[in-house]
Amino acid sequence: MIDLIAHNLPLVMFSSVMLMLLLGYPVAFTLAAGGLIYFVLGVELSWISPEIRLFWPLLQSHPERIYGIMYNDTLLSIPFFTFMGIILERSRMAEDLLDTIGQLFGPIRGGLAYAVILVGALLGATTGVVAASVMAMGLISLPIMMRYGYSRPLVAGTIAASGTLAQIVPPSLVLIVMADQLGRSVGDMYVGALYPALMIVAAYCAYIFAISIFKPSLVPALPKEARTLGNGITSLFVMIAISIALYFLGMHVLFSGITSPEWQLVAALAFAVVAVYLVALFNSAASTKIISRLAEQVIIVLVPPLALIFLVLGTIFLGIATPTEGGAMGATGALILALAKGRLSIATVKNALDATTKLSAFVMMILIGARVFGLTFYGINGNVWIEELLLALPGGEYGFLIVVTIIIFILGCFLDFFEIAFIMVPLLAPVADKLGIDLVWFGIILGINLQTSFLTPPFGFSLFFLRSIAPNSTWVDKVTGKKMPGVKTTEIYKGVFPYIVIQFVMILVVIAFPGLVMNYKSSHTSVDPSTIKIEIPGGPGSGGFSLPPLGGGASPQQPSIGLPPLNLGGPSPTTSGQESQPPAPQPALGLPPLNLGGPQPENTQPDLGQPPKIGP
Repeated sequence: MIDLIAHNLPLVMFSSVMLMLLLGYPVAFTLAAGGLIYFVLGVELSWISPEIRLFWPLLQSHPERIYGIMYNDTLLSIPFFTFMGIILERSRMAEDLLDTIGQLFGPIRGGLAYAVILVGALLGATTGVVAASVMAMGLISLPIMMRYGYSRPLVAGTIAASGTLAQIVPPSLVLIVMADQLGRSVGDMYVGALYPALMIVAAYCAYIFAISIFKPSLVPALPKEARTLGNGITSLFVMIAISIALYFLGMHVLFSGITSPEWQLVAALAFAVVAVYLVALFNSAASTKIISRLAEQVIIVLVPPLALIFLVLGTIFLGIATPTEGGAMGATGALILALAKGRLSIATVKNALDATTKLSAFVMMILIGARVFGLTFYGINGNVWIEELLLALPGGEYGFLIVVTIIIFILGCFLDFFEIAFIMVPLLAPVADKLGIDLVWFGIILGINLQTSFLTPPFGFSLFFLRSIAPNSTWVDKVTGKKMPGVKTTEIYKGVFPYIVIQFVMILVVIAFPGLVMNYKSSHTSVDPSTIKIEIPGGPGSGGFSLPPLGGGASPQQPSIGLPPLNLGGPSPTTSGQESQPPAPQPALGLPPLNLGGPQPENTQPDLGQPPKIGP
């Protein structure tokens, strides 16, 4: 029995630790305890199985491994983005966005659902926190959508799914952790996730459009009396056209002298956006009618978060800032936006700092537990066991991706994405790399999969967040005074099912078309090794390791360095088509000739073909 355990210790360790996690034990302590317990067991069984490579002095490496986490610059961006998201949530940016975009899309069927999806994408690009997105949109949009006759399962599913966009839309915390665990650049992960994220948003909108065509009663348009901003869409299009014209004016006229194309782009965009934004502010402050009220409100509400998104993501994509620096600028920008709206207080900053500290400590403790677990698991050749198991799967890289997608999806029903990223990804990444799978592509597939896991019953975290704020019994609408039925848990599960299907389809699309992710490589400078030419001094035809002549007769190919020529006797070098001339007397660097007395030797060239003469 002991022999069986010794030879199958990786399976026993992995299964027991995963079982404890599924039973609900704290993740960090379960990983650390499992690593230490099986370390002791592995040392005691090392004499039975040669595959176990554990010994007591190996424990001394833990302090250095744990201390190394503190030096991880990639993980430093997590508290920055978390702080930025919480400040924006406290400043009620989601409320302003939902109200304005709801008014913009209100006249069409499903307009409020479109608003929820687009605001979910914007919040994902500014906050990166699922809980903040789901709870903010649930508290604001759920009562409004139910008030105007939207289907309750559709409302619940749309809010829950749109909140999970924060997992895949950059700057996502999932992508940051994935980049760290896969050993890839966060910027590459952001660029690679851009097209899949936009496709998911478009797929959500396509689903709402299909519902509005085939079952319009489920997604009615906003009544005319509820459109408080009125019409004025033409005025908005005119302002968009003006901003585009100002952008081209800045690029080709005003800022054409800027040598850096990145800073030229930033200057032109800033000029166009600031000009339009100032027009909207003047229209609001002076109560003029230069533009419609709808266009004014859309510009005033949308420009600050879009500017913040560009400040974070645009600088990263253009190579101006690293993700950590982008996160720091985003946190500063969020504070400025909250202050400009008069919604920044000491209590708000304190709450944001408390929440950021808790999340950062949570991530750090899981990382420490994962390091302790990983040392023992690798010491008993657990990585080899995982590698052999996955490499034996049929279908090559696609078979591996499909099986891993299923495993991660199942684990996502029970575990948080931090736990999956810190436990599973380090074990799967070497196998993916050995199969020739691009790790950025692999990370995006896992990111979409983890986004799906937030929607899957019974433990989807997005479902929990929505359930915590959705009324579960009859409630009274404060605007109409009508009694409204509560939202059942089964209705939430029913509403998210179509979005889960959409997510699975998107995973398959990204697997089938890796070019959607590989566009991140276009930003890298590639060099063809066959075009590289290395010239070594002293090679054939180079004349040896020679310096240019010290002066005088320098050729065009070999310039002098400003000194008189060094005359060692013999004829001077000639150019083609010219006769050899005797050397003219040259100054010896300004010194008189050296005369030691007696006859001076004749200036003759020695015959190197004769043996040397020895004697008088």
